[in-house]
Amino acid sequence: MWRHIASNALTMLIVGIFLLGGLILWGQSEYQAKGPLDEQICLRVERGSTVSRVSNWLADQGAVSSGMLLRVGMDYADQTGKLKAGSYLVPAGASMADIASIITKGGASTCGTEVVFRVGVTRMSTIVRELDPSTNKFVEKAKFDPSVDEIPQAFTAVIEQSDARFRLAVAEGVTSWQVVQGLKAISLLDGATGDVPAEGSLAPDSYEFKKGDKRADIIAQMSQRQEVILAAAWEGRAEGLPVKSAEEALVLASLIEKETGVAEERRQVASVFTNRLNKGMKLQTDPAVIYGITKGEGVLGRGLRRSELRKPTPFNTYVIDALPPTPIANPGRASIEAALNPDSTEYIFFVADGTGGHAFAVTLDEHNKNVAKWRAIEAERAND
Repeated sequence: MWRHIASNALTMLIVGIFLLGGLILWGQSEYQAKGPLDEQICLRVERGSTVSRVSNWLADQGAVSSGMLLRVGMDYADQTGKLKAGSYLVPAGASMADIASIITKGGASTCGTEVVFRVGVTRMSTIVRELDPSTNKFVEKAKFDPSVDEIPQAFTAVIEQSDARFRLAVAEGVTSWQVVQGLKAISLLDGATGDVPAEGSLAPDSYEFKKGDKRADIIAQMSQRQEVILAAAWEGRAEGLPVKSAEEALVLASLIEKETGVAEERRQVASVFTNRLNKGMKLQTDPAVIYGITKGEGVLGRGLRRSELRKPTPFNTYVIDALPPTPIANPGRASIEAALNPDSTEYIFFVADGTGGHAFAVTLDEHNKNVAKWRAIEAERAND
């Protein structure tokens, strides 16, 4: 009888081992398999959260088939103690293994709420926005000018969130003085800015930062990025250009930046300035004259006077025969590349056409006709 009992026990043990092995194989397969999530979601992991709490939330959202299996899998992979706080975009169909990797890898948050401090050509604005996972687009929650508007509750609340993202967005064509003023206005940053950087030396772009980051470090990052952009563009420059150095190219790029906000026109505007310089003609560009008046510190806020157009200054391109001595703003990559690879045209004139763009001309007669059209548009707008 004991032999029979031992035989049955051995059989049960073997069956149990096979069942356990099958269960493990099933668990591994399920852990690696495509998940049940139909649309991507934003998973927010608070500081101090546990894998148990996160796995239960994911199960409730239908992102995983089993919260317990996710916990077991993470424990087996030695990931339980590596949970990172933040907001993470979980893609549709993400496996449990994918999700475990996302929430333990860490790094910058990929969804949730972000605050954008935008330094624009005419004003600075602060935007609070949140990513909508269903559309993968940001939804604006609040927008205000910190210099004149009351601080909204949406901003006050979000800066206390541990996973909030902060970004400095610098528009193309802003001056170095405007960048410094913008950085000074961001109370989340620390330290002094130092002297105003050389005009044109800062790359307009988007820069992510954290609370307590140094203002001087952000300026250094902007300067380094502009150096890289300018060096690459100079290396790939076209032949026969009137600019003799990368520094002169930066000056020309700043004029292009301030003359047009239409991306498709940059190389055409560049061709006009290139043709004029090659012919020894004055550039006659208003933004340079304005910079000579404001020194890049704020907006002129009015039209140029005839006396200002006649006054000899280093920046009055109606008087001088060459480029201004320095850039008049911080040009973006596209304007720098346009300055060094302009379109091949015979244009030497351009004027606004009423659509936000410009009308280009080869002869003075063509240009005068374009100017007449623009003045008619201005008069009509004034009457309206």
